[in-house]
Amino acid sequence: MNSAQRNTKPVRFLEGERLYLRPFNQEDIAGYYEILFHPEMRRLTGTRQAFTIDGVRRYIEEKSGSPDTIMLLIALSDDDQFIGDIALQDIDYVNRNANMRIAIGSDEHLGKGYGPEAMRLLLEYAYGILNLHRIELQVFDYNQRAIKAYEKVGFKREGVQRDALYYQHHYYDSIMMSMLEDEYRAKYHRGQ
Repeated sequence: MNSAQRNTKPVRFLEGERLYLRPFNQEDIAGYYEILFHPEMRRLTGTRQAFTIDGVRRYIEEKSGSPDTIMLLIALSDDDQFIGDIALQDIDYVNRNANMRIAIGSDEHLGKGYGPEAMRLLLEYAYGILNLHRIELQVFDYNQRAIKAYEKVGFKREGVQRDALYYQHHYYDSIMMSMLEDEYRAKYHRGQ
């Protein structure tokens, strides 16, 4: 096998049952750019900004080189198709905490458990390798599917920022959720 043949398959950084997480490649930028304009993904994440492909390229390069961010694509194991992205952001190595975000880019992949599986992979890395203590996230109150998924993974509600998002002529609350390392270990590492 020559080096060109070895490089045809993407690197699988964190591998689960049905999907894996991997770093971005230059070839991913155009597909990621398209996902950023998917109407349902924009609504669920509260995205209002319009992007240019050069801006997306610069953003990915900046985040990929930042020590306080781990940004990965979510890809299906059976065909290597990427379906979204997940990130740990604002990693604070002194206080051992970070913010998590996730986005699935198409309707056909929503509601199939891919989000919780991707989150468990990144949480295992965050708590087991990076030695973080607390992971937080924010979700808008109209995204009930995500709220249920986060609770299923083990996140707990901490508070509400009232009327934090203005989107499509309405204000929406932002729900703050978090998980601590001992809560994660109690749920996923009992008896180990």
